[in-house]
Amino acid sequence: GCILDGKLYPFGEIARTDNCFRCSCSREAMRCCSLFHTPTGYDKENCKVIFNKRSCDYDVVQKSDPSKECIVYSRV
Repeated sequence: GCILDGKLYPFGEIARTDNCFRCSCSREAMRCCSLFHTPTGYDKENCKVIFNKRSCDYDVVQKSDPSKECIVYSRV
């Protein structure tokens, strides 16, 4: 298998790792792609970015009230 962040994964396709990556594990290498997109266009003065491990994505919320979401204009 392959080891990623101290955890052993079996050979083959891994739909989702503990850290939100999709990977392919072979005897030669382990190749991974992220399952999330980083927010780049949002109100940085009034909002903050928090990683949500359950949804494997970033939440952009108001700094003054994290229960309220902010509008995200672009992600990469």
